[in-house]
Amino acid sequence: MMDALLAIEDLHSAYGLSRVLFGISLDIAAGECVCLLGRNGVGKTTTMRSVMGLLRPASGRVVWKGTDIAGWAPHRVARAGIGFVPEDRRVFAELTVWENLDIAAHAARRSGHWTLDAVYELFPKLGELRNRRGGFLSGGEQQMLTIARTLMGNPELLLLDEPSEGLAPLVVEALLANIRALKEQGLTILLAEQGVDFSLTLADRVYILEKGSIRHSGSAAELRDDVALRDRLLAL
Repeated sequence: MMDALLAIEDLHSAYGLSRVLFGISLDIAAGECVCLLGRNGVGKTTTMRSVMGLLRPASGRVVWKGTDIAGWAPHRVARAGIGFVPEDRRVFAELTVWENLDIAAHAARRSGHWTLDAVYELFPKLGELRNRRGGFLSGGEQQMLTIARTLMGNPELLLLDEPSEGLAPLVVEALLANIRALKEQGLTILLAEQGVDFSLTLADRVYILEKGSIRHSGSAAELRDDVALRDRLLAL
């Protein structure tokens, strides 16, 4: 835990009277890709939202680079170096690709590697579509734009919530290559996914959630290599 870039400690979160997280604890070191695995409704998205400040935890700590940021406003969390790619994408439909990216860069107020040119190099399709409105992009193109828009804030940690959800297999393959490239460049990634193969291809370590608690944690290689363990834990 001492070397953790992000450490979540005994986190409890709820929506009104509906409790969702029951004492989640996990950590992620700089440069790692850590995956939260589990079915819909087990608390993966709620964990992400609690880190990002979109949901104030009922109790527990979210420690970012040594500082407890639990309850911080989302814009403050973003400016501290955490970027969030939500499952529902939320591109600005009436703005062009370029305008979506430009707004993100100005809002984040963080300089770094990720510029328009760098984003277009990672996602060449967005360069081709820079003058197209967000609402006229395909689902895969919108996902690329959402990730690119988050990168424009130059985060040190990228939270990816179900990035492959609803995408065609060929698009998922391309997205997998993009995320792998981000990892190879040293970006720290916390990934929430139902897609087991997608997750285990990218992840260094995994946490399996069930009913708002962590059922298992360990290396991704362990799950990749042990089919029986994978089947038992994930009930595939």
